[in-house]
Amino acid sequence: LWWKGVDGTRRAFGASKKPKVSEVRAKEEKKEPEEDRLITYMDRFGVDLACVLPESMMETTGYATQWSTNGYVAAACEKYPDRFIFQCNVGPLLKRGMKHVLWELDYLVKERNCKLVKFYPPEDTYINNRDIWPFYEKISELGVPVTIHTGFSWCPPGKAKYCVPILLDEVATDFPDMQIIAFHAGWPYCHDLNMVALTHPNVHISLSLLMPWWFNAPWRLAEIIGEAIQFAGEDRIIWGSDFFGAGGLIRLAVQALREFEMPNELQERYGFSPLTEEVKKKIFGENLARLLKIAPKRRI
Repeated sequence: LWWKGVDGTRRAFGASKKPKVSEVRAKEEKKEPEEDRLITYMDRFGVDLACVLPESMMETTGYATQWSTNGYVAAACEKYPDRFIFQCNVGPLLKRGMKHVLWELDYLVKERNCKLVKFYPPEDTYINNRDIWPFYEKISELGVPVTIHTGFSWCPPGKAKYCVPILLDEVATDFPDMQIIAFHAGWPYCHDLNMVALTHPNVHISLSLLMPWWFNAPWRLAEIIGEAIQFAGEDRIIWGSDFFGAGGLIRLAVQALREFEMPNELQERYGFSPLTEEVKKKIFGENLARLLKIAPKRRI
């Protein structure tokens, strides 16, 4: 079921079909450590810093195990402290129990230099479930941003109903000082997310995963970016690549924003602004650097 969902996602974004299992295993046997491969791709495609996170995706394993762990990612970030920014994932929140979630979150931020927190609702619960309010309270107390998967569930059997962007409205209202980064621009519910961001200055819109559309659905991407800037402002749009896989997604995400130009017809029809080099600099890194309280300078 999960692979069928991934195949659909690959098709929608113009990616090639997945390799055969035997090919994957052969590559796994020969590959270098993942963190070293990621550095290689970052250097190749001009990415200075990367926010690295573990995906639990426990719903795909029947909650038997996680895909990755905070310990694994923390160690990779400590190996490359000038290139990696540690983003933890302490979910699934309800399955683990809030006592364990809050303890680990406190430890990772204070002791392991975690700079932001990922919440993946499809494996867990509704974004605005008040049972997880202590999680948001702890994040607000620690003063780090939270990144939340919004829009739809790309990986079955995750539940899409848990992550529709309108649910952010209540969270952003109750935690106005907590900086929220909504992954994937809330697609396909971009309008809803833009309306939430319009009235909540603590909501930021991430373009992660969507940038490859510049090559096979440029009009769609232009509408997503144009409206996001129109509603949230150019200071609250954040670039991202998402899963690095074989590195191709990084290349496409970088190349897409570098080449991106707002079509004149959309500027005339909707009043969208052109993407100047200054705006691209903000989206590529300056906006996120401000949230993470780090200097936006090149390190390579």
